[in-house]
Amino acid sequence: MPAYLFVNVIITDPVKFRDYGVTNAALVAKMGGKYLVLGSEGIGGDCLEGTELVGKKVISEWPSRDAALAYWHSPEYAQIRKLRDGICEAQVMILDGAAVPSAPPPPSPPSPSANLPTKG
Repeated sequence: MPAYLFVNVIITDPVKFRDYGVTNAALVAKMGGKYLVLGSEGIGGDCLEGTELVGKKVISEWPSRDAALAYWHSPEYAQIRKLRDGICEAQVMILDGAAVPSAPPPPSPPSPSANLPTKG
């Protein structure tokens, strides 16, 4: 079952943060993740209900919770994470994907012989 990392980040130094983003993106891909959302700063118009989360939204998909946690706790990410020290405030959540039940197959169309008159 897939897992997702949801990040809300307020960036205070976009130039320095770019280095973190590029370096981290390479590690995400190397460790089996992929970005689904690289959202806007979330100021005005993004929130459909409740209090708006100000900050950039990022969602990455991982093959499993274990894969996401392996990335998050890896020595490589520990080094990359230092690139964002002092230049942003981040909230990071891990979310489990839903096990979506498969839909039943559509009904078969009637066979052509079903419309033929019966002998009798």
